[in-house]
Amino acid sequence: MNAPTIQPKFLSTKTELGLVAVGFSGGQCKPGVDAAPMALIESGLVEQLKDDLKYDVHYDGQVHAYADLMPKTDPDYRGMKKPKAVCAVTKQLSSQVYEHAKKGRFVLTLGGDHSIAIGTISGTAKAIRERLGRDMAVIWVDAHADINTPETSDSGNIHGMPVAFLTGLANDKPDAPFGWLNDDQRISPKKLVYIGLRDVDRGEKKILRDNGIKAFSMHDIDRYGIGKVMDMALGWIGSDTPIHLSFDIDALDPMWAPSTGTAVRGGLTLREGDFIAECVHETGSLVALDLVEVNPSLEEQGAAETVRAGVSIVRSSLGDT
Repeated sequence: MNAPTIQPKFLSTKTELGLVAVGFSGGQCKPGVDAAPMALIESGLVEQLKDDLKYDVHYDGQVHAYADLMPKTDPDYRGMKKPKAVCAVTKQLSSQVYEHAKKGRFVLTLGGDHSIAIGTISGTAKAIRERLGRDMAVIWVDAHADINTPETSDSGNIHGMPVAFLTGLANDKPDAPFGWLNDDQRISPKKLVYIGLRDVDRGEKKILRDNGIKAFSMHDIDRYGIGKVMDMALGWIGSDTPIHLSFDIDALDPMWAPSTGTAVRGGLTLREGDFIAECVHETGSLVALDLVEVNPSLEEQGAAETVRAGVSIVRSSLGDT
């Protein structure tokens, strides 16, 4: 276990890391995912980042539940459930991530459900544009595409919509819940790559096709192997683009990560998940990582296993080999 040797291309230093812990589950309907950051931290993740990988970790010591931001009433809007709560949390989270990212730190966010990516990615995208004058790419590792618009979503759960808002494919009026997102906080659909898809809604398939979005399903991974898929994914992004990696633990097969809200069989092995993270780290272009959707309350037997898998993904993204 040594400190990473790869020199980052788009960060101010090799060792500065900003950590944000987000105990928020309002983007979906199953309680428990808000307990994930504490479970990951209690498993020793922060100490491992400091002691094994030699990071200088900037962490305020708290798991943010944003209780003071929760609205008294939160009626459905455009079919979205809890729109005011998700809006308030993601807007605040965007500022927290931006504060780390504008200083040139790597930003690690522990979720929470995947709706929090509206906050994390908007925060890094804005900071990267200000600091470097560049657009950012996103690698979204997930069983699901999470690119439903409010109108195409069957469930109304916002954790299935973040990519639509981040790419501008779903918009809100300035006074509506996600009207706070500006152009400098969004990413281009051309700078988005999916890996591990295997449960995609019909409306989402049309959105992916119509917008020419690069997506590698489990079928592609079976056909080409994870090594070739990573070559193609990183080739699509190019070597001169900062990358934000957003990793949903349900990308892994439930054999490796059973404690997650929307588990789908036939997913990545833990080794393939680690390999994705290692490959992105090796580019030197990685500027931020989200790890989301670990739900320690769902599978008592599998909770520790899922937390261990999450820690492994984080370590691999940060240079552990």
